[in-house]
Amino acid sequence: MKPDRPLSTHHSLLTTHAVVLAVAAALSSCGVETATTAATGASIKKQEVEEGKRTQERSRQKIEQMQDQMRERAQEAAGSER
Repeated sequence: MKPDRPLSTHHSLLTTHAVVLAVAAALSSCGVETATTAATGASIKKQEVEEGKRTQERSRQKIEQMQDQMRERAQEAAGSER
């Protein structure tokens, strides 16, 4: 039985296919890593946003407390002047 192509061409074709498959596998794994990195980054960003909202709420509460104290002091001062 004689091959349709010379043996060296057949090996060359197999080698080419093997290289293409290896490159495709490597590139697809890079895509998975990129997607994982993006998901991790999004999760971290979400946590940062949530922490920012908590900080903003704490600041708002402190400002309200300070305003209440200022009103009380102003009322006390106005009452002591009478």
